[in-house]
Amino acid sequence: MQLTLDGLRENYEAQFTPLIIYSDAPRCKKDEDLVNEVRSILDDLEGFYSMKVVKRKTNLGLSQSIISGVNEVLEEHESIIVLEDDIIPSPFFLKYMNEALNKYSVIDRVGCIHAYSYPCSNPLPDTFFLRGADCWGWGTWKNSWNLFQENGQTLLDKILKSELSYQFDLDGTYPFTQMLRDQISGRNDSWAIRWHASMFLANKLCLYPGKSLVKNIGCDGSGTNCQQTSKFDSAESEIPITIKKIKLNESSTARDSFIEFLRHSN
Repeated sequence: MQLTLDGLRENYEAQFTPLIIYSDAPRCKKDEDLVNEVRSILDDLEGFYSMKVVKRKTNLGLSQSIISGVNEVLEEHESIIVLEDDIIPSPFFLKYMNEALNKYSVIDRVGCIHAYSYPCSNPLPDTFFLRGADCWGWGTWKNSWNLFQENGQTLLDKILKSELSYQFDLDGTYPFTQMLRDQISGRNDSWAIRWHASMFLANKLCLYPGKSLVKNIGCDGSGTNCQQTSKFDSAESEIPITIKKIKLNESSTARDSFIEFLRHSN
């Protein structure tokens, strides 16, 4: 949490940004001290236009904490930028997210903005679109989030009926369909797989940067919901990402690069 907040404060736009923090309640008695330690950090937080801290009294868990938080924010705002506490933003994160959210707010085909890209061996376009959505530093609008389907079985049935599983799984290189099955059966608590599936089935596009503007530190073994791995470590962009006009379709070049990366990393 501290590293995430420090990273956000390094963004020039932080001083103009309302910050809303959702702090889930402890899952069990032994987690109480850790949760209280995090909440004590928030009491003296400065550097943002405004700050609101929502301290949950009961533990909602991963998916419900995210889903309910996004729902609540979008009841009052037209767009949202979401960071979980293991995602560290670069100093250019907010600039990229704000410019992209503003530019594509009136483009119905675009459903999501993302700040991370895989460390592909082949160069990626400066920005590009892929079908679906993503979750490591992301933003969206109220009208797109309204398409979010919370029922994983409904999503899975549509994917299988439309024979889209192979395409959904990036030509079989990543088990998104199995992740959805695991969510349905309770083997994972992923809101993100349902968000991706919702946008994929709605044929929405997600904007990606050619170089990442965030780093996920939850894959170092400390994260609760990530396995330990370094294969997703991606060098951050050392300059701002410019939001240029690009074609409103899925980038075959970027998709092929993602597929190649996943095929070799698996």
